Amino acid sequence: MINNSIEEFFEQVITVKLSPQRDSVDIIDQTLLPGKIKRISLRTKEEVWEAIKKLRVRGAPAIGVCAAFGLAVTVNGLTSDDFEAFFAGFKEIKDYLASSRPTAVNLFWALNRMEKKVLESKDLPVAQIKELLFDEALAIQSEDIAISHNIGEFGFGLMKALKKEGRELGILTHCNAGTLATAKYGTALAPVYTALEHGWSGSDVHVYCDETRPLLQGARLTAFELSQAGVTTTLQCDNMASMLMKQGKIDLIFVGTDRVAANGDIANKIGTSGVAILAKHYGIPFYVCAPSSTVDLDTPSGADIPIEMRDPSEVAELWYRERMAPGGIDIFNPAFDITDHELITGIITERGILYEPFSKTLEIAR
Repeated sequence: MINNSIEEFFEQVITVKLSPQRDSVDIIDQTLLPGKIKRISLRTKEEVWEAIKKLRVRGAPAIGVCAAFGLAVTVNGLTSDDFEAFFAGFKEIKDYLASSRPTAVNLFWALNRMEKKVLESKDLPVAQIKELLFDEALAIQSEDIAISHNIGEFGFGLMKALKKEGRELGILTHCNAGTLATAKYGTALAPVYTALEHGWSGSDVHVYCDETRPLLQGARLTAFELSQAGVTTTLQCDNMASMLMKQGKIDLIFVGTDRVAANGDIANKIGTSGVAILAKHYGIPFYVCAPSSTVDLDTPSGADIPIEMRDPSEVAELWYRERMAPGGIDIFNPAFDITDHELITGIITERGILYEPFSKTLEIAR
């Protein structure tokens, strides 16, 4: 039976949607959470680019959906009815949006899918192609919801197997891979929301959220959405995860990913590899929740994944009234790190749970 309260929660936190007039992309500005829930409208390619770059919209699947909607909206403003001129304008906008963030493969996957739709339809009138682009972007959104739901069901199966009568199930997660990072459900948090849909109470599961320095996605976003959904939630600093595991409070770890290499290495928010190393030491199952669209078989290993380097001020200044580090020093601020496939128990896709050898099982999933 569907839990009505969880459905109401999902309705309140739709991350990305197309405006009814189809003239803008409507997003929750995640840089303002948890203090303020504010929706903003993106109408120009520059606004869409800035929203992705500045993490107003973030999470690999949500970035893909936003980029698809943004491309459809901005391309709709192109005035030429000649296909070659239209396609030149389309390519310019597409390439510009693709430059916003380098690591999340969903961004390029969604934009390339939109380009494929244009090329398949090149013999049609430009006005009709524009309508087909809106349809394709909406299909990407709908498919993302279905994908996340399936990931949730497979992950919930793992939760049921580990749940002990009369005891809450302890789950640790890093960064935010919840409904705010997708069209609905999330990836790493999809199993938790699926549990609520299946009748579990918010006290049957206890989610421990790494705060996720330096941008605090765990503190600002994951803890926010879980508490809003009524799930028992504890926030801790990233460097406290080992103590939680040692105390036996963590039964299972779910994380998301922005890209999965062909050998099963994954790129996820900085700090994920440390969690995986700790999990290996303490014998805790470590699962990566990954839509098949994040699988990049053209990238042999994690060493080949480009890692975005971000503004040093995020580390030394962003959350402080005054700078909290000496001036003139170097600051290392990668957005992601690589978790080696040897540390991963399994990869949960919408088609099932994959295990080693990932180099073979990922080919089937993709």
